[in-house]
Amino acid sequence: MKIFSLALPILLLGALWTGSQGMSFRSSYGSCCYKDMLVSRKIPAFLIKSYQETPSHCSHKAVRVELLMGKKVCVDPQLDWFQQYQRQKDSANTST
Repeated sequence: MKIFSLALPILLLGALWTGSQGMSFRSSYGSCCYKDMLVSRKIPAFLIKSYQETPSHCSHKAVRVELLMGKKVCVDPQLDWFQQYQRQKDSANTST
């Protein structure tokens, strides 16, 4: 019984430690875009699989665009072509 009462806290501490170590590898700063990462050229709409705004804690407001090939690029959400793409996507989603 003494071994069990000692083993349980050790297992719990081990689980907590591995969980906290894993969190450091999943930093949300990896989803931020920086000014020198932004793509300015127009990306054809048929190549865009999805997009997501960067989190509010990022220093630069941007959108991460995932292309059909799996590549992710950063785009300035104020670019005319991207705003037009968003409007078309939004109108297609509301009409269905």
